[in-house]
Amino acid sequence: NIFYGTSIPTCILVFKKCRQQDDNVLFIDASNDFEKGKNQNHLSDAQVERIIDTYKRKATIDKYSYSATLQEIADNDYNLNIPRYVDTFEEEAPIDLDQVQQDLKNIDKEIAEIEQEINAYLKELGVLKDE
Repeated sequence: NIFYGTSIPTCILVFKKCRQQDDNVLFIDASNDFEKGKNQNHLSDAQVERIIDTYKRKATIDKYSYSATLQEIADNDYNLNIPRYVDTFEEEAPIDLDQVQQDLKNIDKEIAEIEQEINAYLKELGVLKDE
């Protein structure tokens, strides 16, 4: 029930006082790991397990986690925003403009055929006069 009833994203920071290795800082972007709820989203057991497993292994996983060196963090002016370290950008598939143009022509042709059919029904009903 972290921040129940709000839509702000939650960030969890783990600090270890007796840390043995202080070389890297692990960033995990689990922003897509949730089950949608009526009033509040929640993490499933599998999603929690994935986060814990990534944390334990200090794993760098494409579009999910990154183990940054202290030098990288310093180079980023100590900015700890996750998107600086975990790139979740998904490139959109290229659009075939020739296919889109052909689809539009086909739709226009289909619309013209349907309009002719509707006009024929209207003439049959006497609503539309012959031109």
